[in-house]
Amino acid sequence: MRGNRVKQKLAAGEVATVLSGHSISSHTIDFCGQLGFDGFWIEGEHGSVTWAQIGDLSRACDLWDIASVMRIHSREPGIITRTLDLGVNGLVVPHVNSKAEAEAVMRAARFGPIGQRGMFQGRRAYGDADFFAQANDEILLVVLIEELRAVEQLAAILTVDHIDVFFVAPSDLAQTMGYVGQPYHPAVQEVVAGALRQIVAAGRTAGSLSAESTLARDLDLGARFFLTSYDPWLKAGAQAYLANLAALRA
Repeated sequence: MRGNRVKQKLAAGEVATVLSGHSISSHTIDFCGQLGFDGFWIEGEHGSVTWAQIGDLSRACDLWDIASVMRIHSREPGIITRTLDLGVNGLVVPHVNSKAEAEAVMRAARFGPIGQRGMFQGRRAYGDADFFAQANDEILLVVLIEELRAVEQLAAILTVDHIDVFFVAPSDLAQTMGYVGQPYHPAVQEVVAGALRQIVAAGRTAGSLSAESTLARDLDLGARFFLTSYDPWLKAGAQAYLANLAALRA
């Protein structure tokens, strides 16, 4: 079973970085593997990823020794189990709004005696006689705190063990606060910052989007799991190229 670089870095007290973007293919992951990030975010809630692709996407991550961190679209135990069985070693679960929901997610993602993940081995067990003993330690589990009611229940959610990262997601949070499409509204960011402080104060690992406007703040607050997208880099590079070309032709 291959290791999980994101989880290893977090366990060592270091910062871990995960890259995402609009294109989700094994070719994209293979190209991005050289860039130095610790994981690649496979978008299964909003993106076009199919079940048949998950094996190849996670294998592409394995080739570069980066974690395959997949966001699924549901807290349903069957979705959690099947995604893990297909080979990802990082799982992101959306809309976890209570301690009971966090406990259910944890149990579905961990084998006994910790949880009740469905007993199946999948490709990560091939040639590994100790798979069931190791899997609980090597799977990264991230829950998304992305609704106002989750923030209100955060103290209780943070008491659930065997969850690796509590990630404060601003876009859906903004919507539940009445600021649709305004994740960086000052009122939203005040709540985000407060949630990050609370997670860190509880001795748990906080996750954050690494936007230029909030990266320094969130790092200072103690967040150690950072997600960023390459999409803005493509836009900025394209705009700079076209602007330079226009200036040379002027």
